[in-house]
Amino acid sequence: MKSINVQYFALLREEAGIEKEQISVDCKTYGELYQHLQSKHKFTLPMDMIQVAVNDEFSLLNLEIMDGARIVFIPPVAGG
Repeated sequence: MKSINVQYFALLREEAGIEKEQISVDCKTYGELYQHLQSKHKFTLPMDMIQVAVNDEFSLLNLEIMDGARIVFIPPVAGG
């Protein structure tokens, strides 16, 4: 099990109903983690629309989760 901190922005924050949480998971990759959280929080965005940042740096969804990591899933952002 890995203990991680997850932070949510925009639509993901609205759907989760929380800004952040500390959890322990058996997931191997950040993609698996998103799928787990998608099921838990009923996220509507598919994984191919999400980016992930780990410890303040963009990462890839297929990389292995680091224990103690600070993870941010980033939904598409509209601007003007």
